Amino acid sequence: MAEPNPQTMQTAMIGIGEYRVGSFPMMTIGLGSCIGLTLYDPQKKIGAMVHIMLPDSGGRTDRPGKYADTAIPLLLKELDKTGSSSNRSLVAKMAGGACMFEYFGTNLNIGERNTEKVRIILKELGIKLSAEDVGGKVGRTVTFLPASGGKVSIRRADGVTSEL
Repeated sequence: MAEPNPQTMQTAMIGIGEYRVGSFPMMTIGLGSCIGLTLYDPQKKIGAMVHIMLPDSGGRTDRPGKYADTAIPLLLKELDKTGSSSNRSLVAKMAGGACMFEYFGTNLNIGERNTEKVRIILKELGIKLSAEDVGGKVGRTVTFLPASGGKVSIRRADGVTSEL
C-alpha cells in the first residue's frame, strides 16, 4: 500500500482544549499563552496533537484536552489504542507559551506556567521533549505532519517561520 500524501490529506483543525490522534495533517492556530503539544511515534508513524489552555485542571473532567495535567495522559491513552505503547519511543514537541496577558504592569505568567507544567509532566512520564518554540510575546500557528516523519512547522505572528 502506498504511503499517504500529506499534501492531499484533509487537515484537522484543533481548537482550544481539543486534540486529534492519527497520521493525517493537524493544525492549531492562535496559540498565545496556550501550548500546542505534539507526540509522535516514529515506529507507527502516528501522532497526537493537543491545544492546551491552562496548566492544571483543578479536578475538572469536562474538557481534558484543555489542561496540561489531563491532556497529556489523555493523548497517551489514545495513542495506546493505536498500538503505540512505549513512552520512551515517543517524540514530543511544543510551541506557544507566550506572555500575552500583561495588565497594568502585572503578568499572569500563564504561558510560562503552561510551558513549565508540560515539561514537568513529560519528564515524569519519561517522554523526551525534542524541540520547542516557546515564550516571547507573539502568537503561533502549528502544523503537524505525522505521515511526514512527525514534521512540525511553526508560523509566528511576527512572520517568522521555522521547523521543530
